[in-house]
Amino acid sequence: MVNTEEFIARLEKVLDFYNLSAAAFADKIGVQRSSISHLLTGRNKPSLEFVMKVVRSYPEVNLYWLLNGKGHFPAQVTSEHPAGSEKKIPTRDESEKKQIKKILVLYEDGSFEAFDQLPDN
Repeated sequence: MVNTEEFIARLEKVLDFYNLSAAAFADKIGVQRSSISHLLTGRNKPSLEFVMKVVRSYPEVNLYWLLNGKGHFPAQVTSEHPAGSEKKIPTRDESEKKQIKKILVLYEDGSFEAFDQLPDN
């Protein structure tokens, strides 16, 4: 569970680091300005959608640091894997492949779909 007071302190560090007002920060990540105000005053708790918008918009903000204070801010962004780029997933030999049991598709609005079986080709 996220400690709201500590989360607020970390969010304020992000605003200070980028020298942004709450309104400018809200505009940048695409949320209503009142959402930031309510978070900073402790009235509301951060949603997963909010946290993900922050992390996507600001590559130097480490997800684990923002949520629970573990890690560093600002995080080092390497040129090998810039924010938003796809990392290569190691492939397995044919003999090592596993059978897929379930696939979950998570949408930005918080909804999801679960697929228990792949369609036949």
